[in-house]
Amino acid sequence: QVQLVESGGGLVQPGGSLRLSCAASGSISSIYLRGWYRQVPGKQRELVATITSGGITNYGDSVKGRFTISRDNAKNTVYLQMNSLKPEDTAIYYCNFKQDLGPSPRNQNDYWGQGTQVTVSS
Repeated sequence: QVQLVESGGGLVQPGGSLRLSCAASGSISSIYLRGWYRQVPGKQRELVATITSGGITNYGDSVKGRFTISRDNAKNTVYLQMNSLKPEDTAIYYCNFKQDLGPSPRNQNDYWGQGTQVTVSS
């Protein structure tokens, strides 16, 4: 089992910056994708950013050029640096790890943190 704990959310003014952290613990192995998603009431969960085990990143269209995902393997931590924040970025942000332990038997797992609130407002 893998446990994920997000931190770093809060209230920030438009144009400001925040850095979110996702600390992982437990039986961490064979994680092939790490990412951040966000959700607001009445809307579907939205991809924010992902990073592969090889360091390849992917971003949602609405955050490209403003957000950066990174990881520190020694600390088992994933980060989301958010710059030039807009009110439209207000949401609960969730950390996600995808795990593939192999086909004998097939064993895939999807882990989520509890979420951290980000509010962008003046």
